[in-house]
Amino acid sequence: MNRRRTSPRPCPTIRTRLAAGDRTRTVTAGIDGTLAGMDAPDWAAREALRRGVPLCLLHVAADPDPHRQPRRALVADRARGVLDRAAITLSYVHPALRIHAQQPSGPAAAALLAAAADAETLVLGSRGLSGCDGFLVGSVASAVAARAERPVVLVRAGERPEDAHVPDADGGPSRSTPYRPVVLALDLPLPGGELTGYAFDAAAVRGAPLHVVHVWTVPPLVAYAPGRAVPDVLAERAEHARRKLTAALLPWRRAHPATKVVEHVRFGRTGHHLLKAATGASLLVVGRHAQAGPGLGRTAHSVVHHVACPIAVVPHG
Repeated sequence: MNRRRTSPRPCPTIRTRLAAGDRTRTVTAGIDGTLAGMDAPDWAAREALRRGVPLCLLHVAADPDPHRQPRRALVADRARGVLDRAAITLSYVHPALRIHAQQPSGPAAAALLAAAADAETLVLGSRGLSGCDGFLVGSVASAVAARAERPVVLVRAGERPEDAHVPDADGGPSRSTPYRPVVLALDLPLPGGELTGYAFDAAAVRGAPLHVVHVWTVPPLVAYAPGRAVPDVLAERAEHARRKLTAALLPWRRAHPATKVVEHVRFGRTGHHLLKAATGASLLVVGRHAQAGPGLGRTAHSVVHHVACPIAVVPHG
């Protein structure tokens, strides 16, 4: 049963599964029961409101010995308590948000992968690294992001709502100023539309500009072609990359005329340029080639361990 939560009171419907018609039209957030672990669900709640969809909270209960029934009941009660506290907290902050919950048991990665298949986006938290711009991705979050069928957003501990917005006129944090840009890392030739579409949608629901970053390079034997100066070869390749990127984005620009698109064509190492581009971004969107099998890929693996803003890993192809 779906019910609009307008008050923070606990309610049995908080633990119902979503109806079949609601699936893939939710933002789902994994919670671990810790205070720091609430930063990712809070980000997910704001994303659900931006997209106009319900929020589904998911807490994976441990799977104790099936022959020890009292232990199983205790674990289930604790999991329900975690879900209730999280839902009550988020309903205080976001009273207009519809909140549902799921309480699967078993291996965490398998349960999260199953939840991802039923969601528009799966949001997971990660532990912040003290004194370091970036975060440490745990083995479960990394495994889910590398195998999920749907986009997975990784949110570092300590992420605040005002981090997604540009500073106010005095340079201070604000929740009412415009959103910071959404950054899309794009390979050419253009991959499947899932990646580009997700980035354009993310920018549109925020009213934010979309910065598209394409990083190119050339093999050494091409750069040092006999009879041609290296600067000429590089300039030719750079212009070719710019033309290809502009042509690839043209249909998306036409479909999203209200979204300001800024194209960045860079030469060198992809991870380096994405780290720079993501500084001051509200969201970084990177792709994962689904046909390449499980694994984040070199670029996604690099940025999820070094970029501080939330990162959406989108399977495509």
